[in-house]
Amino acid sequence: MDVTKRAAAVYACFCMHLCSAAPAPAASDFDVFQYVDQLIGTNNMGNVFAGATLPYGMAKAVADCSGQNTGGFATDGSNITGFSHMHDSGTGGQPSLGNFPLWPQTSCPGDVLDNCLFRKEDRAVNYVNDSIDASPGYFALTLENKIRAEMTVSNHTALYHFTFPETTTDGSSVSPLMILDLTDLQDSRQNATVNVNPETGRITGNGTFLPSFGSGSYRLNFCVDFTGATVRDTGIYVNSRAGTQPKELFVTRGIDLFYIQAGGIVRFNNPEKNNTLSARVGVSFISVDQACQHAESEIPTYDFSAVRSAAESAWREKLGVVAIDAGGASEDLQKTFWSGLYRTMISPQDYTGENPLWESTEPYFDSFYCLWDEFRAQLPLLTIVDPANISRMVRSLISTYTHLGWMPDCRMSLDKGFTQGGSNADVVLVDAYVKNITGVDWQTAYEAVKADAEHEPLDWSVEGRGGMQSWQRLNYIPYLDYDYLGFGTNSRSISRTLEYAYNDFCIATLAKGLGYTSDAQKYLARSGDWLNLYKANQTSKLPNGTDTGFTGFFQPKYLNGTWGHQDPILCSPIDSFCSLTENPQETFEDSIWEYQFYVPQNMASLINLLGGPESFVDRLEYLHTADLLDIGNEPSFITVYQYHYAGRPALSSIRAHSYIPSAFNSTHGGLPGNDDSGAMGSFAFFSMSGLFPVPGQPVYLITPPFFRSVSFTNPLNGKVATIRISNDTYSPTYDAGNFIQSATFDGENYTKNWISHNLFINGGTLELVLGNKESSWGQGADNVPPSYPSSSVGNLTERGFEGGMDFGTSLDASMI
Repeated sequence: MDVTKRAAAVYACFCMHLCSAAPAPAASDFDVFQYVDQLIGTNNMGNVFAGATLPYGMAKAVADCSGQNTGGFATDGSNITGFSHMHDSGTGGQPSLGNFPLWPQTSCPGDVLDNCLFRKEDRAVNYVNDSIDASPGYFALTLENKIRAEMTVSNHTALYHFTFPETTTDGSSVSPLMILDLTDLQDSRQNATVNVNPETGRITGNGTFLPSFGSGSYRLNFCVDFTGATVRDTGIYVNSRAGTQPKELFVTRGIDLFYIQAGGIVRFNNPEKNNTLSARVGVSFISVDQACQHAESEIPTYDFSAVRSAAESAWREKLGVVAIDAGGASEDLQKTFWSGLYRTMISPQDYTGENPLWESTEPYFDSFYCLWDEFRAQLPLLTIVDPANISRMVRSLISTYTHLGWMPDCRMSLDKGFTQGGSNADVVLVDAYVKNITGVDWQTAYEAVKADAEHEPLDWSVEGRGGMQSWQRLNYIPYLDYDYLGFGTNSRSISRTLEYAYNDFCIATLAKGLGYTSDAQKYLARSGDWLNLYKANQTSKLPNGTDTGFTGFFQPKYLNGTWGHQDPILCSPIDSFCSLTENPQETFEDSIWEYQFYVPQNMASLINLLGGPESFVDRLEYLHTADLLDIGNEPSFITVYQYHYAGRPALSSIRAHSYIPSAFNSTHGGLPGNDDSGAMGSFAFFSMSGLFPVPGQPVYLITPPFFRSVSFTNPLNGKVATIRISNDTYSPTYDAGNFIQSATFDGENYTKNWISHNLFINGGTLELVLGNKESSWGQGADNVPPSYPSSSVGNLTERGFEGGMDFGTSLDASMI
């Protein structure tokens, strides 16, 4: 099937979905919270955090389950094991955080303490399916034992309401037992302490745990207070037995096959009002005292409604910078859009004032989990909707360099996370720089990125880059490299070469902007080193032996310059998964088929290398239609829009609609993979907005939005940027077509298929006229996105945009 016929088939399927979708409520009834569905991605391994949090908040309260519990809660039908106060969202690896869960029980059978259930596997209870209630800043559900749990949060404190049935199952009076479990979601506790005050029932303590995708350990402190019932007795438990003496406990890990389960207990008399017992939990990485201070200062009166209202206000402010005219688009599409935006502001998490590792007046953000996932869409989205906080995040990355010597590629729970590819904090910093993010010490930023480009850390599995001698001498990362300067997973030579090349392109951009011209020339030259792993005669066959019909792919290369081999299909969805430790190969989590398109600094040269625009489009179509691409993995994102570089923006639009809503939708399993701290949500949001970013460049690729219009209000200056479809060519079912025929910017004819970040700084209106056939709009060498030849420093992006932007492209106009 040729490109045109394939496009028509995809387009027809999309229209069928829209025509059958229920219409959305009228604009006058709009409440953004109606369209934020926190349960999207809580099944099918989306691992989304579904609970109560503030934007970037440290406290994150939710019910933890026994199944897909990486984000705490899942709608997979598994049992609830506790209610804990800190989580990450959408991550892979082991379950993260979930420390010190609380667990309520209505009474101990026979009023005998040892008849209550203490171990996770014994106490677990399922929840009532239709009882879940989740909205920004709030989460609630009812257990099958009729206990109703509600929760909300402040910055460092979780507040719970537990409402018990009026009587126990045997008709006796209620005497609630609350346990605090000295564990986390992955049972990684190394040691912990607990102390229970017999008079007040306050439970305090701390524990040492392991990160879920990194090295080292972390220590977390807690402080729990209760109100709503008088204390009956207190004590501790170990495994399945409890006692009222002693009131404190120190516990180690035990041994691998016998993990000790232990914690504190408080038993109460019948609750005084509405059968409700409230628990307030403060957390701190600094000390128990600071955990208590957080709780007492942030939630002094246990006023659940006030705390929830404050959380809701914080979310309304963040979400309020975006507005849409849905134009009759379905409620499901709107939920996918708004929920995607919401999830981009769950993490990274603001731990400022909670970093015991060094003293600094700079902000400290954690749960950059991981930048390899976040730099492609999630953090670029924050440069638009929350530039003040992206500035603070960038400052945090620079501060980490200042105190530890390297910026992270991944970080969680105060620990160093594993590096997956390049030094992609470089891309994050430069993305902020070219988009005029202010308040950043760019000279120190340059020191940080230059350290990545020039030096090798001892342990490059958690920071910096490896193989730097080879990178600088051979201009590629060799297969089976000889590297004695530092140590890491000696794999991914192809994907690391490609990522290092783009990292160096970004560093060249910053070098030029700061006046380091010779450095800019050096790093721009290195940005062309991707070409050194291109093998022109390499073919590719499917597992059944069918030739794909394409020749020329990246291949591994030895130190001596001879070629190694990796099947271009390997690590694709039709072959096998490849990670750091599971089937490690020369590409990370994706195939050579996928990585062959990762040259965002110079797509024009790549297109020429692969035979010109027509051949390039055919190859890109094959990637998307032959089951070679995993849209649930972040390297796939930009490939959806790379038709723009070949002058075929209409095909990018068709491709976006082939994945939304089929792979990105409003169901509980409505994500194609781990949300990865909002990466999947930001991909859907950008795609539906009609503007997709090229990270590290102030460039957005234009397609028709999924709604009549999408507007962004700059939080710093109030300027409004709008992309909208001309009223007489818009239809929620695209009856008039979904192909751009022409465009204007602030009333002037606009022919480029991309637009700069200047749109979001100064505001303006990009208006699109649609039709039902692909047009010549956005075609031609003058209209495709910029490419940057590795020999032309003068074409690097200038910062500021006041005088326009000087871009270079090496795409031959005669080829389009």
